[in-house]
Amino acid sequence: MRNNIKIIIGSKSPRRQQLISGLGLDFEVRTKEVEEIYPEDLPAHEVAEFLSKLKSAPLLDTLKEGEVLLTSDTTVIINNTVLGKPKDLEEAKAMIASLSNNDHEVVTGVCLSSKEKQVSFCVSTRVFFNALSQEEIDYYVEKFQPLDKAGAYGIQEWIGQIGVQKIEGSYYNVVGLPIARVWAELKNF
Repeated sequence: MRNNIKIIIGSKSPRRQQLISGLGLDFEVRTKEVEEIYPEDLPAHEVAEFLSKLKSAPLLDTLKEGEVLLTSDTTVIINNTVLGKPKDLEEAKAMIASLSNNDHEVVTGVCLSSKEKQVSFCVSTRVFFNALSQEEIDYYVEKFQPLDKAGAYGIQEWIGQIGVQKIEGSYYNVVGLPIARVWAELKNF
């Protein structure tokens, strides 16, 4: 990868920043608030990529030569329904209860933009949850911060350690960024 590019992360997510940092790349965080609204008729598997492009739009005019903007969004899909971030603790508990003893897909959309071009893609990972008791769900929601996470959980936290039976696909995608694919796309960008 060219050493003369600078990565601009359009996300306040500490998880995404940590994953990019792990690649050894210089980066800067640059964000502008965007209302995360998508068309109701958009297929569930296209929502994350749509939102990743939407998040890039207000930052495009801030890009300088040699900068690559990375924006992303992660959704949880169960029974063809998109679970975003819960609005309160009760909704978080309901979301986790729906994932209990079930499987779902985590889809992360990523958009890479420069002054010259834009590339977007999405990566999907299937996650299988064990049956969780109400006590386990309550404990997680009350002790951790599920309100800033799609589907109300972080696989890297306690709930992932005790609740996730198996995954098919990229673990890092479930954390919030399919880092191996991002690396490959950056090399080709």
